[in-house]
Amino acid sequence: MKKRWITGILCIAIAAGMLGGCASGNSQETTGSQADSKAVEATEPGKQAETEGEESSLISEPVQMTLAFADGDENAKIAITEIANRFMKKYPNVSLLIVPSNGTAYNEFLKTKSGVGEFPEIVEMRDPAGYVRAGMLAPLPAEITSLLQTTAEFDGTVYTAALAAGDTRGIIYNKNYFEENKLEIPKNWDEFIALCEKIEDLGDMAPLAVGAADIWHMGYWFYKIYDDNVLSQDPDFIEHCYDGSADWTSPEVLKTFEQLKQTFTYAQNGWSSTPDAQMPTFLVNDMAAMLYSAPYMFASIESADPDFEMGWFPVADEEGTMRLVGGSVPGGWSISAEAAENPNKKTVGEEFIKFFFAPENYAIYCEALNAIPSTKITPEFNRTQVMDDVIEATKNADNLSVLWNNRVGKDELPPDFRNFTYKTLIEMCQGTKTVETASTEIAATWKTAMQSFNPITGVGIE
Repeated sequence: MKKRWITGILCIAIAAGMLGGCASGNSQETTGSQADSKAVEATEPGKQAETEGEESSLISEPVQMTLAFADGDENAKIAITEIANRFMKKYPNVSLLIVPSNGTAYNEFLKTKSGVGEFPEIVEMRDPAGYVRAGMLAPLPAEITSLLQTTAEFDGTVYTAALAAGDTRGIIYNKNYFEENKLEIPKNWDEFIALCEKIEDLGDMAPLAVGAADIWHMGYWFYKIYDDNVLSQDPDFIEHCYDGSADWTSPEVLKTFEQLKQTFTYAQNGWSSTPDAQMPTFLVNDMAAMLYSAPYMFASIESADPDFEMGWFPVADEEGTMRLVGGSVPGGWSISAEAAENPNKKTVGEEFIKFFFAPENYAIYCEALNAIPSTKITPEFNRTQVMDDVIEATKNADNLSVLWNNRVGKDELPPDFRNFTYKTLIEMCQGTKTVETASTEIAATWKTAMQSFNPITGVGIE
């Protein structure tokens, strides 16, 4: 794929051994030369942080604060450390100490630190709900939240600033195939279904690639159609299911299931046993014309075939309204409630987050991770045309909807409900269950689940 370069390459040269690894999402391990539990000060390779900076009046006295983030991704570690160094250069009386997780999974690392009274002061949160309920995070001010496209609220309050926007979903397609067959980009849902029908009639390949062997992949199409039909009518549908004023047998839910079932008739044979990792193979080998997925798939497709010409477009609803799955997830930068009790530390914590999202600094992070910016201002960084298309669509969407399993507060799902729903919908799309049966079973499971978890009544909330 040909790349459109917007700016020159941002050079980041930080030695990998300069800090211990704060583990990332799933199975993180310590990286670098630090093997003990001491905090490691972020410095440029071979020298200490600058002793003179551009500003020194941010706080009344020197402050040292701990900084923790999920840095199992080496690029993330390098980018965040570079931004931390820039911050300390600007404010020489501030010292940021990166606390290594020493090979522990990141969420377990935070729980351990909390248990011994060493919870980080500036911290990336992955699963903030429990920490918010425990009173361990400080609310973020409007000076920070106003920088972001969307924010995740917990009972009306924002505690986190997403490092990147949630992966905006859309159709990745075979650009050459579309051009050869004069296929047009659809403007609404009905035109999209007509496009699928036309590709099927051509008989060259499946209209859609689906990798539902990974059950979470099932949520891509489900949530898009659910958002179009259910959340468009009732944005607080989950909350209303908890209080009994809505349920999973409503006409909007039934319509969602019908459209989902219709969509999956255009998937390749064996979609339920195909893993998500095989999706690039289906596109580059002309086995499927389109794939509904997130931008993480771009690099995999390019790796599978550097010459494959991919395009991207969002899918609108029946009325042409561009309701996209994306927006800020609950996780992101937070400040501990304990640190916020100290005026100087509160000031430093808030200033660091604002500094991180300044375009000239945020560009380092976005380029390193090929991230969709969560900020209203898009920083300039090297990216492909399809990434530009995603960013532009995200900014101009009529609505951005965070995935239902990323919601907190009154919209938080009961444990295991998501996966039960996906398994039931797979059976429905395979034809072993009717739409009505699937709806009834999901409604019954919801009623059982909310007996042990209900954020409205407080049941199951720690």
